[in-house]
Amino acid sequence: MAAEIRTYNPTTMAKPLGLYCHVSRTTAGEFLHIAGQVSLDDTGTLVGAGDFELQMQQTYENLRAALESAGAGFGDVVKYTTYMTRKEDLGEYRRVRNALYEDIYPDGNYPPNTLLIISGLVNEDLLLEIEAVAAI
Repeated sequence: MAAEIRTYNPTTMAKPLGLYCHVSRTTAGEFLHIAGQVSLDDTGTLVGAGDFELQMQQTYENLRAALESAGAGFGDVVKYTTYMTRKEDLGEYRRVRNALYEDIYPDGNYPPNTLLIISGLVNEDLLLEIEAVAAI
């Protein structure tokens, strides 16, 4: 049985700054915690060295694979945490996310997302990492 997930923005808070909501509420029986995903393909090869868009696309493909391995999908995600290493990629992040979300969230029910700009990841060639929590 799929989890019931309700996303919303309280009227007592400012509107979100992007494609996310402030709150998700679920009555799930089980949670799936997906470790931070980066732009490595299934052989461990970096995809998109120096190319933020390619890295973000591969990262979402890895998230998709992790979700599907548990019989879940993007619609089951209740929270993302995104780590970026370069503030100057923020505009590109929003552009690529907007394009990706048209396909993976056509209903506009975007899960909460916390975005952090950090000094680095485990490999200096990685530009972002995204972890997720899903309710299944």
